[in-house]
Amino acid sequence: MLKSARKQEKDPEGRMPLAEHLRELRNRLAKALLAIVLVTVAAAFFYNDIINFFTEPVFKSVGCEKSFAELARSDSTEPCAQITINGLLTPFTLALKVSLMAGVVLASPVWLYQLWAFVAPGLHRHEKKYAYAFVATGFPLFLAGAYFAYAVLPTTAEVLITFTPFGVDNLLPLDDLLDLVTRMVVVFGLSFELPLLLVMLNFTGAITGKRMLGWWRGMIMGITLFAAIATPSTDPLTMMALAGPIWILYFGAVAVSLLNDRRRRRLEAMGPADDEASELDLTPESIDPVEPVAALPEQTGKDRVNGYDDVT
Repeated sequence: MLKSARKQEKDPEGRMPLAEHLRELRNRLAKALLAIVLVTVAAAFFYNDIINFFTEPVFKSVGCEKSFAELARSDSTEPCAQITINGLLTPFTLALKVSLMAGVVLASPVWLYQLWAFVAPGLHRHEKKYAYAFVATGFPLFLAGAYFAYAVLPTTAEVLITFTPFGVDNLLPLDDLLDLVTRMVVVFGLSFELPLLLVMLNFTGAITGKRMLGWWRGMIMGITLFAAIATPSTDPLTMMALAGPIWILYFGAVAVSLLNDRRRRRLEAMGPADDEASELDLTPESIDPVEPVAALPEQTGKDRVNGYDDVT
């Protein structure tokens, strides 16, 4: 049974020897890997449903309802593709890949908690508060970006399939299709994390909200260019569907940063916080000249030697 080293140490500040830190890290990693393995095994029984979930929108938009032989005898000039699997071992390796990907994603609450439980005792109270806020905001933002990728994928497939030369059959390997879907989901999800990254840089004092606001022209141009590349569709509405939310999130991040800058200036005017050390002025000051001390009347006798009452 794996026991947490911190539960045994009972240190309110989370301090422990190096050996206990290593044992704590081992226990956290073991629990995280165990959760991933269990979810991966469970997802292996439903890997066909997972594959259909990701490929169904693409197949509905560009899939061939007929075989290539039937299409060759017909007069249809509309391009389409058939999803295929090449190789004898490819179905098995694809099932492992999909199951492992699902296990890592679905078990993310467990291994993220283990990571947080290992790091959190070393953080201050305000650092924990900010970390909770960033995690609670970052996960929904990533899901929103992933949803946009899933929504624009059929339109993207329709545009890309039009580049197929006339009279040429298009075979779409299933593993390549899943890689494309995964890349788009990750890229779109990370693009929605841009405002959170800007807010984090502002909270650490790296950039100010005023400087971020001065970047608005370049940010709008860069976001628009990214949306045009990520959605290779001739329809401007599809591009605006991706660029618009990122614009809104960017200006929202600027507003939050400006409010944080105002709060920081107000706190600096009030003085240091309770858990913050005040700044010390170590500048040396000038010393006044030494004033002579007058002797008392009873100490002015002839029995004094070198200013003392006796020889000692």
